[in-house]
Amino acid sequence: MNRLLLVTGGARSGKSSYAQQRAEALPGEKFFLATCPAVDEEMQERIIRHQDDRHDALWQTIEEEIQIASVVDTLPDLSVCLLDCLTLWVNNLMYQAEQKGDNFREDDVVHYAHELIIAAKNFSGSLICVTNEVGLGVVPDNHLARLYRDCVGRCNRLIAEAADEVVLVSCGLPLSLKNRV
Repeated sequence: MNRLLLVTGGARSGKSSYAQQRAEALPGEKFFLATCPAVDEEMQERIIRHQDDRHDALWQTIEEEIQIASVVDTLPDLSVCLLDCLTLWVNNLMYQAEQKGDNFREDDVVHYAHELIIAAKNFSGSLICVTNEVGLGVVPDNHLARLYRDCVGRCNRLIAEAADEVVLVSCGLPLSLKNRV
């Protein structure tokens, strides 16, 4: 069964918990695709809390900060993949470009999002992507923060368009935005 679900919401809205519950309700081998780099002690503690929330017997964790489409391409048929999260993935793409001395643009995130969409369409299992809704606040005061907001927004739009289902989680409550049965 080929299915793409996008779960979005604000920080601490309950989106990751909701996505995990949805994934655990599906049949098939479970994979957790983690995009978060452990950049400091506090982030490492967050990662450990997320790991503790998953039942080790159910989940196999794959850590990949950049090449997530390639990972999806290698997953077994009829498995379930929970990708958490697209927001950090965009951050990682921008950081990688900066480290190489390249200018990351919105067109670049479009390219990477399309790679992920193609991988999702070719995947015979269920892919659940978690992302943050970052554009609901004030306009950031600097170019880099505005570029990040714009890139995450564009990525979210593209994945949502391709998704079979989109759910917004707010205050722990899921709200269905799209459901292509």
